[in-house]
Amino acid sequence: MLRLVLPKGSLEKPTFELFADADLGVNRSSAVAYKASIADPRIDEVRILRPQEIGGYVAEGLFDIGITGRDWISETDSDVVSLTELRYSKVTSRPVQIVVAAPHDSPYQNVSELPNGVRVSSEYPELTRKFFADRNIEADIQLSYGATEAKVPDIVDVVVDITETGNALRAAGLRIIDTILTSYTELIANREAFEDPDKRRAMSQIQTLLLGVLDARGKVLVKMNVPGNGLERVIAQLPSAKSPTVNELFGGSGYAIETVVAKAELNILIPALREAGATDIIEMPIAKIVP
Repeated sequence: MLRLVLPKGSLEKPTFELFADADLGVNRSSAVAYKASIADPRIDEVRILRPQEIGGYVAEGLFDIGITGRDWISETDSDVVSLTELRYSKVTSRPVQIVVAAPHDSPYQNVSELPNGVRVSSEYPELTRKFFADRNIEADIQLSYGATEAKVPDIVDVVVDITETGNALRAAGLRIIDTILTSYTELIANREAFEDPDKRRAMSQIQTLLLGVLDARGKVLVKMNVPGNGLERVIAQLPSAKSPTVNELFGGSGYAIETVVAKAELNILIPALREAGATDIIEMPIAKIVP
């Protein structure tokens, strides 16, 4: 039913891991093959292509659904339906930023101070051109094919580059003076395909699986038993985001409690639960959380 296109490059491995965790494992003949398959009746065809191209191909109708970054959707001005943000990336779940960066010893503190004729290197020429034009700055924009941060100050004055942690920019002696765009990875759809009820339903189901995996990441299910006189003390230790499930044990000897918590909190939570009277505490992994 659906023709799906997935990103090649730095997003390739985390994307494949996300689909595998969603029980939508991507199968291909080799690690460099551009064609693949998913054993799911909703997906007829899978291609792996550069994220720079995916927005345009989905907009043109060559694919019904795809995954790429908001940065490339904006750069190519692709008219697509954004189904949802998928908050994962090659390093963290944080978004990437498209930023303007200058050398640490540059006199410019923000973009408004840059002079006409400023030399700019960027892998995003259209985004960069529009950004500077909107600020009435005449910029000499030079397309970069990589290692953008290495081109200042000898070749250009500032760069427009992508960053997730800022480490590469700092290591190159640069500081951020403005942000052009905040970009998450997105699940996108062709507008005509989205209007087809059967395809839209299939898209929604795939979206549910992917978001269920992302929501479960970093969380675990904690189960425990509590004597009747300790229930309130134990409940008071649990995170308050959602109410825990509480069931009375057979014979009225106490209660069984289960709740979902962030794994990062367990080193503090488990000893506190034990001190409050909880016993038989069990930590269990979670594959998906579907509200």
